[in-house]
Amino acid sequence: MNRKVNGIVLAYSGGLDTSVILKWLIETYQTKVYAFAADLGQGEELGDVEQKALATGAAKVYIDDLRDEFVRDYVFPAWRGSAVYEGTYLLGTSLARPLIAKRQVEIAQAEGAQAVSHGATGKGNDQVRFELGYMALAPHLRVIAPWREWDLGSREALIAYAQRHGIPVPVTRAKPYSTDRNLLHISFEGGILEDPWAEPPDDMYVLSVSPEEAPDEPTYVELEFERGTLTAIDGQPMGPAALLQKLNDLGGRHGIGRVDMVENRYVGMKSRGVYETPGGTILRAGLRAVESITMDREVMHLRDSLVPRYAEMLYYGYWFSPERRLLQGFMDQAQVNTTGVARLKLYKGNGTVVGRKSMKSLYHDDFATFEADTVYDQADATGFIRLSGLRLKIRRLLEIQGRTLD
Repeated sequence: MNRKVNGIVLAYSGGLDTSVILKWLIETYQTKVYAFAADLGQGEELGDVEQKALATGAAKVYIDDLRDEFVRDYVFPAWRGSAVYEGTYLLGTSLARPLIAKRQVEIAQAEGAQAVSHGATGKGNDQVRFELGYMALAPHLRVIAPWREWDLGSREALIAYAQRHGIPVPVTRAKPYSTDRNLLHISFEGGILEDPWAEPPDDMYVLSVSPEEAPDEPTYVELEFERGTLTAIDGQPMGPAALLQKLNDLGGRHGIGRVDMVENRYVGMKSRGVYETPGGTILRAGLRAVESITMDREVMHLRDSLVPRYAEMLYYGYWFSPERRLLQGFMDQAQVNTTGVARLKLYKGNGTVVGRKSMKSLYHDDFATFEADTVYDQADATGFIRLSGLRLKIRRLLEIQGRTLD
């Protein structure tokens, strides 16, 4: 294997994997390694990242605040597309990876580095997401994936390596699961969670209280949307990151957004993941509520038919692909009239829609009422139903005559 490379930009979190990788890259490739940590809303986790990276040997450390860009340019567009993978996963990690890859490429270009590296394992989705991003944006860069090269085959081996090299890491044998956190969610996988029958320990959760421990009084919140994008909460406009953080605080307080699922990874295996997505869960419910009164029926049904394919693109890592950009244009156009307010009741793990209104509403009580009206002649339904059921009627008549149709 060719070990000659001039400069590597590593996607660095300060966790177990990337802490070991930083040291391993320096020793293995004998070149400068630039550690890049994206501030996507992981809070105190970034507190000692720079110090830790420099102590481990990084030539330079980048810590960039990408919170608003993450929410504005990745989370909100995905939400306009109603992106949910396999009906459950709100794509918190999937949406962060292309932005991290994009910034890595920019740093590599600024520093004249010839390679980029990541801490994704050879079994997971993230390796694909990172590397598809690199390939789409800077195909000339070399990609180094340590998990596919070294002989450290487990997290136990990584812990031992870290201890031998005096690298402090936050993961211990007592809590050997890995986490990924940003403004949209926090994920947990591996270790004690690999048994799909085992209930996650309650002290594992970070962003939310258990529904049983949530307040006994509900909180009501109003979400304002413009063309499918959240713009204000309870009448107060805020920036993208502040909006999502506000919803995270509200949802976490009421135990909203916990998900425990077994998903189908892109590489072909099933994997158990536990997620906390309090703000995203509330946001999605509110957006669907406003859509329900503003979006044309056929537009909604066509959009919904494309959601599984759109969510797959994001989950698999094709954010920068032409097909994602093409489909994003359709998703955004579908939201052109989605402007209005949704009111939700937050209580004991649930965010229940209790009201929705819009100046662009297609719902009018004089059309939908069960009382007498002047806009709809109920007798018209007779012909409509007869035509709708004509093929069913013909089929049954032929069966009665003894014809075999199946």
